Amino acid sequence: MILPAIARSMLVAALFAAAPTVTPALARAEAKLQLSQPGYHRFTIGDIRVTALSDGTVPLDTKVLTNVSRRTVEALLAKAFVASPVDASVNAYLIELGDRLVLVDTGAGELYGPGLKKLPEVLQAIGHPPDQITDILVTHIHTDHTGGLMDGERRVFPAATLHVEQRELAFWLTPSNIERVPAPLKRLFREAELKVRPYVEAGQVQTFDGATQLFPGIRAVPSPGHTAGHTFYSLESKGQTLMFWGDILHVAEVQLPQPAVTIEFDSDPAAAAAQRARVFADAARRGYLVAPAHIAFPGVGHLVRDAAGYRWIPLPYVNDAVPAGTPESK
Repeated sequence: MILPAIARSMLVAALFAAAPTVTPALARAEAKLQLSQPGYHRFTIGDIRVTALSDGTVPLDTKVLTNVSRRTVEALLAKAFVASPVDASVNAYLIELGDRLVLVDTGAGELYGPGLKKLPEVLQAIGHPPDQITDILVTHIHTDHTGGLMDGERRVFPAATLHVEQRELAFWLTPSNIERVPAPLKRLFREAELKVRPYVEAGQVQTFDGATQLFPGIRAVPSPGHTAGHTFYSLESKGQTLMFWGDILHVAEVQLPQPAVTIEFDSDPAAAAAQRARVFADAARRGYLVAPAHIAFPGVGHLVRDAAGYRWIPLPYVNDAVPAGTPESK
């Protein structure tokens, strides 16, 4: 879960402040690439084509990070040539699986400011408009991952079945649970009703319980902590693996070198930190690709150990218009 700047949301008014006075660190961060067209990046896992999709970016004030000092955060951001608020990517992913078009998360829709709600345009640009999507894998129901399900009263994905871990669905669609979360997160229950409930009522939601093989090559991997039913999805083909990580981290510049750093949006911060320590170590040891939702677009790469923490190695860019192995691609 990530949240927008104060002018874009009433949810975290005290946390997402206006841009700070220009400092040397901020000056270093001013040269930013701007998307002038829909953002997508195609690649393959074995025989399966995957497309990383950008829903856009949202400013994230790093004051929401916990279990870390402000001095440490500022030092790590400066080392990475960025400053708070960081521009957090909101990524989704499309898996082309035979006659199925499987989407991992749906972006934020209109909920978190004008820098988002790009996903429908991107899907249209790659020739797979939203009404062609057959399945949606929901990592969790925070609305920067499910906000794109509805556009007003219209279901954006009218032919899609949502696959959601049963504990996750039950938690967010049980109104009495609103008393169990911190005040900044209470609005998420109302948003879940607006964004997810219409699919339940239309018979378009299928739940699963923990570790489950959903499709050939795609399985759900339980990862509770950030939310009660937070779920990774593993894609495997021809000995290659890509793990869609959802919200395992929010500020890579801080949480990769210091995985114990948590965030105010974690339902169970201790469990979330433990999950991060476990899966970071596993990804680095086994060398599979990972796709977190909020790392800089296209958000696909490897983790390697670096001192007490980890370092991000992004997936190399390949022009998908040139088939791999041709002279032009070498």
